[in-house]
Amino acid sequence: MPSEIYVGLGSNVEPARHLGHAIETLRHRYGHVEVSTIYRNPAVGFDGDDFLNLVVRFRFDRSALDLERSFSAMEDAAGRRQHRPGATPQLINRTLDVDLLLFGSMVDPELGLPRSDILRYAFVLRPLAELAPKLVHPLTGRSMAGHWRDLAPRSPPMRRTRL
Repeated sequence: MPSEIYVGLGSNVEPARHLGHAIETLRHRYGHVEVSTIYRNPAVGFDGDDFLNLVVRFRFDRSALDLERSFSAMEDAAGRRQHRPGATPQLINRTLDVDLLLFGSMVDPELGLPRSDILRYAFVLRPLAELAPKLVHPLTGRSMAGHWRDLAPRSPPMRRTRL
């Protein structure tokens, strides 16, 4: 039986081009893909251009590892650099981030599921809560809308935008 998949997408290097291509690639590979609102927000943890971030949802009937391999190939095809000399790997400009957030209700620490970014970053939680407000976080047992209500007052500014 297919699992419901939630994926975070982000870019701050030609984001309209890279995110548009990523959404089309996901639709080609996985069929029907629902897309949240796109949000513009400042880079977190480093000086860089604003990011565009969104969350997508689709159904998938193979393994989480299959998805991770596919997502890594998408990032590579977008020319993602893995690190800049002297920088923390996560704290650099990105052509494309494709992050598996949730794979059904799977909890797997080795795969990082559910992804801890959900509860840490507003640019992940806000579009996820918008797309699936009643979805229950597999570790906390609380809805995404409830988590967003708690995080929203401390959220950095984010603006709705389009590609």
